Amino acid sequence: MSKRNIILLGAGGHARSCIDVIEQEGSYIIRGLIGLPREVGTEVSGYPVLGTDEELTALLQVDDAVLITIGHIKSPEARVHLFETLTDKGCTFPIIISPHAYVSSRTTFGAGTIVMHGAVINAGADIGNNCIINSHSLVEHDVIIKDHCHISTSAVLNGGVEVGERTFIGSCSCIRESINIGKGCLIGMGQTVFSDCADNTKIPQLMAMT
Repeated sequence: MSKRNIILLGAGGHARSCIDVIEQEGSYIIRGLIGLPREVGTEVSGYPVLGTDEELTALLQVDDAVLITIGHIKSPEARVHLFETLTDKGCTFPIIISPHAYVSSRTTFGAGTIVMHGAVINAGADIGNNCIINSHSLVEHDVIIKDHCHISTSAVLNGGVEVGERTFIGSCSCIRESINIGKGCLIGMGQTVFSDCADNTKIPQLMAMT
């Protein structure tokens, strides 16, 4: 089966990690990236930065898929805006799953989600559109993750957890089983969550002892 072209939207550090996953997944040929004006003409991991958001429509070819490779730490809004705008234009957002992740065949995914190296996703998980399931994260059985979420490196979501849209779960955090995390939440690095979180809850990262 012939490979399809893909353009990556974002040319920073997260894009470099996505490139590695896409190359090893093997279904797509990376045409290039969309970045900031100062990045145009440079390369990221050997691939050219072709233009900016303003030039994207002109750069897209009929057979191009797109993937949003802007990170989501402080805010998901740039990722959400791009996803909604390009969905309205009829763009195709593939699901990218690292061959070095374990994903149950009983998992469902929305468009534009990427699963990074070492992630584990168990039976019955339901993951929405435009999500990042980052390296070595654990998504246990029957977890629901809504659209535009980032489950960061080595985070643990135990069985039956539900995560509302646009939420960030920080590195090495742990969510107890059957907890509901609302929309637009930020769970900081290293935190352990034992009770439900209302929409827009912000829990700062756990501070290191000195």
